[in-house]
Amino acid sequence: MLEAKLHDGSSIEVEVHGTGPTVLLPVNPRPAEGAQADGMRKWGMDPALGRSLIEGLSDAFQVVAFDYEGHLMAMPRAETLTPATITADLLAVADAVGADRFAYYGYSWLALSGLQLALRTDRLSALVMGGFPPMDGPYAGMLKVTMATHEAAAAAASTPKAQQAPSDQMWGGQASDDQAWGDQAAGDFDWSTVEVTLTEPQTRQFATLYQSLQDFDDRTAQPQITCPRLCFVGSTDEISYGERWGDVHISLAGPIINHRTELEALGWDVHVLDGLDHTQAMQPTHVLPILRPWLLSQAGR
Repeated sequence: MLEAKLHDGSSIEVEVHGTGPTVLLPVNPRPAEGAQADGMRKWGMDPALGRSLIEGLSDAFQVVAFDYEGHLMAMPRAETLTPATITADLLAVADAVGADRFAYYGYSWLALSGLQLALRTDRLSALVMGGFPPMDGPYAGMLKVTMATHEAAAAAASTPKAQQAPSDQMWGGQASDDQAWGDQAAGDFDWSTVEVTLTEPQTRQFATLYQSLQDFDDRTAQPQITCPRLCFVGSTDEISYGERWGDVHISLAGPIINHRTELEALGWDVHVLDGLDHTQAMQPTHVLPILRPWLLSQAGR
């Protein structure tokens, strides 16, 4: 198994599939099984999300898949998860497979990581952001949510009670492997019953990330993004957190829908997936019909 050495000296497993232009996918390439897979299906999620994306692209691209979020959950960076360290890690993965140029696709916090990557390297051939707006991003709101989550994790033992929220809705990422999935559909989730089962270091690293982004101006940064770029979002990607979580409303769809014309004038290709929420819009059945033809067009195929 190929491994990449990350900026902190740890190593992450990397899978390479197919041949052609390189696409970095920070996804878990291994399908969930058993009870975990059943729970994911109840949330409308593909238990083989990463594998499905790989299979949908690897006939035309060299797909480089690595479970970056899973790595961070296993080895949290409570004080050092920042745009600079994430960029160093993503470039280390590209270096490990000998890719001087590569496209990148990320969803939610992994999408905002791609935006930061694009601002720090000239090696990107294309950038695709799903489920997070490239302009007017909810950085202040996400800090409030992640700080509240961190405080809850620090105050209570990690014992599942009532429901546990899927991690993609706690900080804008994808669900972790050790998720204790609830029984309700994502759209019916009751935030007042959530008990945090993540550890203090796991939650603190995302608070650290959003703290580091509080002074980031994604509007003034737009001219610095020079590679071809695409963003997409579900039209109902709106998450309201209760009082325990800072009483915050996170709008991920609004900035893209409301500023679509402006984004397109800045060079973004924009797709809005009608009627889909955050979890639904990340599923391969919706992502691949957008991602694959767009990447092929950028590769001249």
